[in-house]
Amino acid sequence: MVGNVFSSVASNYDIMNDLMSAGLHRLWKDRLVSKLNPFPGMKHLDVAGGTGFGNHRSLIWVEGAAEALRFEDNSMDGYTIAFGIRNVTHIEKVLAEAYRVLKSEGRFLCLKLSHVEVPGFKQLYDYYSFSVIPALGEVVAGDRESYQYLVESIRRFPPQEKFASMIADAGFQKVEYENLVGGVCRSILD
Repeated sequence: MVGNVFSSVASNYDIMNDLMSAGLHRLWKDRLVSKLNPFPGMKHLDVAGGTGFGNHRSLIWVEGAAEALRFEDNSMDGYTIAFGIRNVTHIEKVLAEAYRVLKSEGRFLCLKLSHVEVPGFKQLYDYYSFSVIPALGEVVAGDRESYQYLVESIRRFPPQEKFASMIADAGFQKVEYENLVGGVCRSILD
């Protein structure tokens, strides 16, 4: 199902992200990278990397399963996953794999769309999510169903406290999260 959704939306992925978030997804990703604090020679794994628009030539693209990474234990300085964790089949396996491939001083950072908890704003966001986003998907991408899946998958994902607990259960020691735009987006790091 998820593979079909992403195949369907790939050609309009970047423009739809800009439209759905009013461009905020770019600021959220920039903030995530600044928290990663990249350094020369850093070995960094970005899982669910999107279209790669704006990628750097020094990147090596590898297609694989987040639940069974083809990298050595303790081999990465950083691991990021932006807007992809809710689409994996086994969240616990993905987190365990992230922990396995990271060096002891490595950083895990996750950016995800989330549950809005601000009264008043929650109702507005729910209306936008369930009415506007699927309609945008239909008009721009010709695919209402995939964007309906998107908003429903966000609501099915565990709330921030539960997800933070899952990260800690995978072995990460210092789990912090930050709500962005009233909880529309959450940044989680160890």
